[in-house]
Amino acid sequence: MKLVTQLLIFLCFTSGLSAQTVTLSGKITDQRGQPIPFVSIYQKNSTKGVTANSEGQYHLNLAPGKYQIIYKALGFKLAMRPLDLTGNQVLNIILNTETYELQSVTVTSNGEDPAYRIIRNAIKNRKSHLSEVQAYTCEVYIKGIQKLLAAPKKFLGKDMDKVARNAGLDSTRSGIIYLSESESKFSFIQPDKIHEEMISSKVSGSNRAFSFNRASDMKLNFYENLSDWADISNRPMVSPIADNALFYYTYKLIGTTEENGETINKIAVIPKRNADPVFRGTIYILEKSWRIHSTDLYLTKDANINFVDTLRINQQFFPVDGKIWMPSSIRVDFTGGLLGFRFGGYFIAIYKNYDLNPGLDKKQFSEVLHITREVNKKDSAYWSQARPIPLTEEETSDYKKKEALAIKRESKLYLDSLDKVNNKLRPYSFVFGQGYAMRKRYKKETYRFNSLKNSVFYNTVEGFGFNYSATYTKQVDSMNNRRISFTPKIRYGFSNEKFHASLAGTVPVKKFTLSYTLGSDVLDMNNQGTISQQGNSINSLLFEKNYEKLYEKSFAGITFSGRLTGGLVGSIGAELSNRKWLPNSSDYSFREIKNQSFTSNNPFPPGSDVPLFPENQSFKVNARITYEFSKKYITYPFGKSFLPSKYPRLGISYVKGISGIFGSDVDYDLVSADITKSNISLGLYGKLNFYVAAGKYLNNNKLYYTDYKHFIGTQARSYDPKVNSFILLDYYLYSTDDKYLEA
Repeated sequence: MKLVTQLLIFLCFTSGLSAQTVTLSGKITDQRGQPIPFVSIYQKNSTKGVTANSEGQYHLNLAPGKYQIIYKALGFKLAMRPLDLTGNQVLNIILNTETYELQSVTVTSNGEDPAYRIIRNAIKNRKSHLSEVQAYTCEVYIKGIQKLLAAPKKFLGKDMDKVARNAGLDSTRSGIIYLSESESKFSFIQPDKIHEEMISSKVSGSNRAFSFNRASDMKLNFYENLSDWADISNRPMVSPIADNALFYYTYKLIGTTEENGETINKIAVIPKRNADPVFRGTIYILEKSWRIHSTDLYLTKDANINFVDTLRINQQFFPVDGKIWMPSSIRVDFTGGLLGFRFGGYFIAIYKNYDLNPGLDKKQFSEVLHITREVNKKDSAYWSQARPIPLTEEETSDYKKKEALAIKRESKLYLDSLDKVNNKLRPYSFVFGQGYAMRKRYKKETYRFNSLKNSVFYNTVEGFGFNYSATYTKQVDSMNNRRISFTPKIRYGFSNEKFHASLAGTVPVKKFTLSYTLGSDVLDMNNQGTISQQGNSINSLLFEKNYEKLYEKSFAGITFSGRLTGGLVGSIGAELSNRKWLPNSSDYSFREIKNQSFTSNNPFPPGSDVPLFPENQSFKVNARITYEFSKKYITYPFGKSFLPSKYPRLGISYVKGISGIFGSDVDYDLVSADITKSNISLGLYGKLNFYVAAGKYLNNNKLYYTDYKHFIGTQARSYDPKVNSFILLDYYLYSTDDKYLEA
């Protein structure tokens, strides 16, 4: 028995030795002793490595043994150190500046720079490099940091010193405002199938949040002709080695150098025209294979980018399997400013453990991203071993300081004190601004009151009036982000002396939502919407143009909606209502306009206030189903979120007016179908939206104007453009009770 015990102890001890790791650490500087940020450090003939931080510090965890460690940075000669690691070791490295020489350069008879020969070969081989790896998996570490570099002392009446202190910034109103790290397992199948599983996530200042870092967002490929930068640019950017790159760029060979037996060409990339969607900077191309070795490119305001002034892309590759090179790191740096604020930061992705023959199943790629509830539960001990980029002193301090703030911010005492300060009524905002909001953060409740400015109106039916609403919301399920809400509203017209009140609300029912409405109101006869309440008031008072035609409606309705499965979303509802046409009761305006006068509340005989329809009752049921062809989705801790499809969305609707139920007068059946798609890329020409719909009243035995199919016109001087709106179309004259086609 003793022998067995000793054997078990020995096995545990030896297994601990085999799993033991040692740490290689140090600082990387140039010949002047200045730290070199973000140097790549990795083991030769492997894809395992780390990156130095912004101060040149690094640490690499390895099992004891002999290694060839490579230190690599753009602009510096590659350094390789043979090591025999038996314990923790500190190794400081000095990198020499890389020299690029122009040797045996032949200028063509037309004076063309030798860079063009290299670029043409890179363009010629672009497609083969783009598609040579059919599938792969890798591990990705992403770090994102955003800093406030400067801020005004006051902004919109707020004391920015106080705001800065609450956010954990220093006395100069500067410091880190966002710091996060994440680890993911990333999978890819040609041409565009991706799957990412977030393994761990850490966000400074929040113990519950999940990092916004996504490996798919860092998947920048200059072998693609165009790269889409989403909100940064309305146009995609042209790659320096795109098929048509010679139309956009001028090139200049700076020189060549040797690295591990490979000749690297350093080429300056210069836009031919400043306003084109193009990069500037330097691209490094390997001779003979014509692969991208690395890039140091940037975008400026000349390329019409949004939100930031400068965006810099540093990308490095390393050999993974024979002659195949894959990204080892991508870093995107940015700076910008707005309204006295200056900000900057970077996102960096470190790739390791590539598998170019992973045997993936395409069926698994419906899920694009998977984030579980456990990913933000890793402790500091885990992160100190896992992160490939050491934290700087500033980042370490930010984590510690904001961890204490995060605990404080979750306490009832703190949340109540915050509410007490922020819930103060500001008269100007309540009257002329966005209204008033009162939050009870600890109870997860919000009360919102509309501003008085947006509640006062004028129309010829009611005269001057008051249309006021407030909304209450309460989060009842924080994990799934589910809320209940209700909105009471009152309305009064001083000319026709009519008072109306209504209530609308929503209640979550498992994965569905129950919506309800009850009360009475004055509504637009065009249920698609014509002109805003404020817009109609301005046009009526200043230009004697009362575009909006109104009626009175008393109602009770209920709708049940939600995602049925995959891309299938449905809703079903019923409504009982009483509808009554209203005449004009006021002809007031601020000024008289020659040859211009108000029209009646009947759009068909605009000169006579003849009732458009008699008072009537309606009971109708409606159902709608939409289908997105994409089955791609993201799994969050609170549930699935389905992504837009590259194909159009289909919709089918049915409305039935039923006679006799609750005194209903209507009897009709309307069936319709629509197809729509937004943000269709047209490459350099921008994006396109389209909408096509058709419908028919299968039965129109009895219905009234408010039951017609209406369309969105744009008669007023200003309007909100929509994909299914028509420029200069009359708001009411083309409504139909037969069949229609709109596009």
